[in-house]
Amino acid sequence: MDIQHRHIEVFRAVMTAGSVTAAAALLHTSQPTLSRDLARLEQLLGYALFDRERGRLRATARARALFDEVERSFQGLGRVIERAQALGRDDGAELTVLSLPALSHALLPGALAALLATHAGARVDITPAEPPLLDAWMSEQRFDLGLAEQATPLPGVRVEPVLEADEVAVLPAGHALASRGRLALQDFEAQDFISLASDDPYRREIDARFDAAGIARRLRVQTHSAVAVCELVRAGLGVAIVNPLTATACAGEGLVVLPLAVAIPYRVSALIPLHRPAQPLVDALLSALRSNGRPGALPRTA
Repeated sequence: MDIQHRHIEVFRAVMTAGSVTAAAALLHTSQPTLSRDLARLEQLLGYALFDRERGRLRATARARALFDEVERSFQGLGRVIERAQALGRDDGAELTVLSLPALSHALLPGALAALLATHAGARVDITPAEPPLLDAWMSEQRFDLGLAEQATPLPGVRVEPVLEADEVAVLPAGHALASRGRLALQDFEAQDFISLASDDPYRREIDARFDAAGIARRLRVQTHSAVAVCELVRAGLGVAIVNPLTATACAGEGLVVLPLAVAIPYRVSALIPLHRPAQPLVDALLSALRSNGRPGALPRTA
């Protein structure tokens, strides 16, 4: 006969309760039955766990060492039970999100605050990534939800719109154009301009607008990060055009955000894997993203 869970349960009860009588009451069994189970455990182990002194039990050093291990196992079992119960509730679920870094900085925080306010037990894991890695991981069904700009069709992925707004201008405080209500493309003539990287689709669209209008800017610095663009503008290195989410998140001392007279649409899409088990919290997060991303929901930028 091998050591069974019942033997360990009896041993733990005796160690916890301090006596066979109290342990029997704890396990809702009789004292003789519990004593036989405890004696059987000692027989199977080949050594005594307790010294018997005038009808009382005193734990040996081996018993105390074994009890430490038993407690760690029972604590782990308790966590397993808690997790199993939580998985039966939407608010106990874990949501994995793959997002462009700019969106994890500028869009997700407000939406997650709204989500967690109503699903307090939920857990969210955010992984920032850029294409093509973002596209590949979503096609491989690795995440419950992906967030991207100008998403193209991907195998095994459904694309849903989340928001559409217009690109905005960002200027250093005190700039000659900062007092304008909105800026036209002509206002950027001969201005020092901070650009996104040359392979960015919004950079290509912005450049095409200026080229078509015959307007020349001084392209001084470029970077892949819209957050970095805003900080470079704040430092006085030039002016720029960026997405409204990042501009709003970075707005504050030293940085002025103004609307443009021409519409340059900025779009955010949700990528939903088609072959991954549906996560109930995805719809709740999408609703929060759309609410927080509405133009009227963004703080005033100018």
